[in-house]
Amino acid sequence: MSNPAEIFGSKVFNDAIMQQRLPQKTYRQLLATIKNGKTLDPEVANIVANAMKDWAVENGATHFTHWFHPLNGASAEKHDSFIKPTGGGSIILEFSGSNLVRGEPDASSFPSGGLRATFEARGYTAWDPTSYAFIKDNVLFIPTAFCSFGGEALDRKTPLLRSMEALNKQAMRILRLFGNTDVDHVKTTAGPEQEYFLIDADMYDKREDLRFTGRTLFGAAPPKGQEMDDHYFGAIKTKVQEFMADLNNELWQLGILAKTEHNEVAPAQHELAPIFLTTNVATDHNDITMEIMKKVAQRHGLVCLLHEKPFAGVNGSGKHNNWSIKASNGQNLLEPGDTPYENAQFLLFLCATIKAVDDYQDLLRIAVSSAGNDHRLGASEAPPAIVSIFLGDELTEILEAIDSGTAYSSKEKTLMKIGVHTIPHFPRDNTDRNRTSPFAFTGNKFEFRMPGSSASIATPNVVLNTSVAESLKQFADELEKADDFESSLHDLIRRTIHEHKRIIFNGNGYDDSWVKEAERRGLCNYRSTPDAVPHLLDEKNVKLYADHGVLTKTELESRYEIGLETYAKTVNIEARTMLDMARKDILPAVSSYKQTLATTINEIHASGINADCSYETETLAEESELSAKLYEAVKILEEKARGASGATDSLEKACCYRDEVLPAMEDVRAYADRLELLTDKDYWPYPTYGDLLFGVK
Repeated sequence: MSNPAEIFGSKVFNDAIMQQRLPQKTYRQLLATIKNGKTLDPEVANIVANAMKDWAVENGATHFTHWFHPLNGASAEKHDSFIKPTGGGSIILEFSGSNLVRGEPDASSFPSGGLRATFEARGYTAWDPTSYAFIKDNVLFIPTAFCSFGGEALDRKTPLLRSMEALNKQAMRILRLFGNTDVDHVKTTAGPEQEYFLIDADMYDKREDLRFTGRTLFGAAPPKGQEMDDHYFGAIKTKVQEFMADLNNELWQLGILAKTEHNEVAPAQHELAPIFLTTNVATDHNDITMEIMKKVAQRHGLVCLLHEKPFAGVNGSGKHNNWSIKASNGQNLLEPGDTPYENAQFLLFLCATIKAVDDYQDLLRIAVSSAGNDHRLGASEAPPAIVSIFLGDELTEILEAIDSGTAYSSKEKTLMKIGVHTIPHFPRDNTDRNRTSPFAFTGNKFEFRMPGSSASIATPNVVLNTSVAESLKQFADELEKADDFESSLHDLIRRTIHEHKRIIFNGNGYDDSWVKEAERRGLCNYRSTPDAVPHLLDEKNVKLYADHGVLTKTELESRYEIGLETYAKTVNIEARTMLDMARKDILPAVSSYKQTLATTINEIHASGINADCSYETETLAEESELSAKLYEAVKILEEKARGASGATDSLEKACCYRDEVLPAMEDVRAYADRLELLTDKDYWPYPTYGDLLFGVK
């Protein structure tokens, strides 16, 4: 294992490398672009590109690629070599500023949701200089945004960068009102905790469902699951530890701040957590992390599963998005300060977040919607599909005291007026102890726990950034007109708490009574992707994104279509895979075992031995009954899948897959899983849950 301090960032064209290789003037100009978004001069781009190329070649790179994130849930790359012919059969290595700043990949095969026709397929990639270039597999990767010929966003990064600009603009207005003049920009930060499963590669290869869908469509519960709680934070197995060490080595070379690793609750489940970074960089790093996880696992004879619910009956995998707001002077705007004045500022940013989550709870739910995550949300290991905020008892009591205008019961009774001399200090250790909350305040940040393991954190962060920007805009509009700032601030905070306290819930999110209570409060409860996605086009949501220049109505309509289309395609692939497995593997295996049982019974009877055949006879009868029911369920699933695929409207199709196909799939699985428990293991065609969950030594 290499020394982390020696290898960290060795494959990244980072700030230290840029200072070494760029002229001082060029470095300052590039830094102005990175920090303040200033346009990069073409000559500066040429100098940066040449230095980047020289560094990359010295480190073994032969090609470069504009690395982008289309709306298909994956990353995309097209490799071009640095070579340029010079005549006489010779070449030189060249990389210009225009090569660095912009690329022109064919966009015709990426999802666009109707944004452009095939004959308008040209797409453009634009360099994101705030996210460092890096070398992977001897290729220079340049993080980029991806847009259409008409400028519409065809990716996840473009709206994320726009949303960060929107929040910066409004947060700066608020800070100026508080007299902060040493801050020149505000950025959000993120730290995504990544959960995943590791299983044996040979067993994975024998499971058609895992190979095609990422989750098991069949599988009876093993005798032991997670009920003993002995895997969580348990001793890490040797093979897994070797994988983790190799993974860390690769991530650290790419400048990714992988910090924490441990066993999660379910057998074969693990987690990796990084240190916080600026949101767009953290998003890029998480995308790289997921890719490297899969690659490193293969080297160790393992497969990394990132599906939200790869196994029924044990915990699925999420991705906790830790989100905060940071000023350029290093101040965390969601951390109570050391002075009452800072506390008042903290309270306003806290209220902005509370208001944003309440006003746009539907968008947060939409941001984590997928066919995979629908299996997880609301299960015993994940937050419910209802968005709510956990603040903890002490902070909740403070807000309630402000709302009611009563004294706060601390060591000193303090009337809750938001004057800079009267607001009390907040406790530093106000950490979250409620693991059922989907959006929890954890001392100096919010932890959004609803995103699924395989998803990009870009979309939920777009929602958080934009909705909080809207809250801050409304606050700034009001306070900038105020004659008495402190009095207006007090009234604003008090009113915001009163109007949005319905979203605050510190209780058990898994309790059935919370569903009824949430309904009484008027909170959204969108149980599935087809329930949630249509609200993306609600008037208030279209207005939010348009007002802050994050997404146009046309861009939102494309995402509506893609969201529903992806859901329908996912369930269709699962249904077809299930039918394939049932017809080609499970039913023939059961038939063979039934024949063996029948032969055994006949041989015993023919032998004249007075032996008891009750086991064979009763098992044969039960297998025959269940296999007949399974076969009938398979035919019904085939019919339902055909019907769903014939729907033309995207919402109608998605609802048909949810309401008709998924229940039919559950029936097929129920009969198959009962047959697995009856059938001799030598006949069953797949590795069992016991093999998969406990197969890594």
